[in-house]
Amino acid sequence: MEAAKTKIGLSYEPLVRMNRKISLALVDDHQIVIDGLMSLLKGHEVFRLSFATTDPTEVLAKMAEHPVDILLTDVMMPGLPGNELARLVKQKFPAVKILALSMSGQGDLVNEMINDADISGYVLKNVGKQELIKALGKIAAGGIYFSEEVISELQRSSERKKQIEDAHLTDREIEIIRLIEKEYNNKQIAEELFISERTVETHRKNIFRKTNTNSVIGLVKYAYEHKLI
Repeated sequence: MEAAKTKIGLSYEPLVRMNRKISLALVDDHQIVIDGLMSLLKGHEVFRLSFATTDPTEVLAKMAEHPVDILLTDVMMPGLPGNELARLVKQKFPAVKILALSMSGQGDLVNEMINDADISGYVLKNVGKQELIKALGKIAAGGIYFSEEVISELQRSSERKKQIEDAHLTDREIEIIRLIEKEYNNKQIAEELFISERTVETHRKNIFRKTNTNSVIGLVKYAYEHKLI
């Protein structure tokens, strides 16, 4: 028993004592991703694959037939995005824990998964075997796991939002920034928003002051960095 504990990690100790395997389900619209994950998990002492599919719309029906402890789901999928699938799974199978997989740790995507579906973890698809097993072990034991890259992006996203709040940009000003990025001049912006050119000019001055920029290039850079466009 001691050797088993050492090999699979102390976080698995309760699972080893229970002498049962944790069943997993995989859903990703790319078969190559599924194949890679299955290769990483093949022959593991604690985890077993219940089913895998490239079609997220099949997941609920398959879970009704094949009990699952942890669902590993892609975030960006056609037909049924990961956050919507995760929300449906939580509604029908509340005991199932969810680990999100994504190419991107973009803060708003992570927050959507957290807020919409109460996920237990989020890792990037470049995850290695050791980290994947660590994440699954922690989640299986009742914890949560977010990769360091995802945590860093969440922190950056929070900082960006705070900077925007501190800048006190109005919805109208953000709207104008987006039109400036599209290379609209003052007259075109005025026509698009049904306001006067003088009002547009006043908004532009306020925008440059609030964002501490002094050129269109600088403003567009600020907008991209702060996810305004």
